[in-house]
Amino acid sequence: MPIYEYECTQCGQIEEVLQKFSDEPLTTCKKCSGKLHKLISQSTFHLKGTGWYVTDYASGSKPSASKPAAKDVTETKTDTPAKESTSKE
Repeated sequence: MPIYEYECTQCGQIEEVLQKFSDEPLTTCKKCSGKLHKLISQSTFHLKGTGWYVTDYASGSKPSASKPAAKDVTETKTDTPAKESTSKE
């Protein structure tokens, strides 16, 4: 269910309401009983990853099929504490 924002024309109170698409829009402010109007807010929907225009087609160049893809090699190291010598001199 989407969250809708309404602003009161009388007191300026902004209210966020979780509503179904089929629900009727709110008309009166709970605080002052003034008239509400629905605000249009920015969506938080983002397309990420490969397969979208921005990441695959916007640059205009295609990766060459003859070039092998570079492999990401991660080197693993084990940290072992150095042993102290216990010999007496």
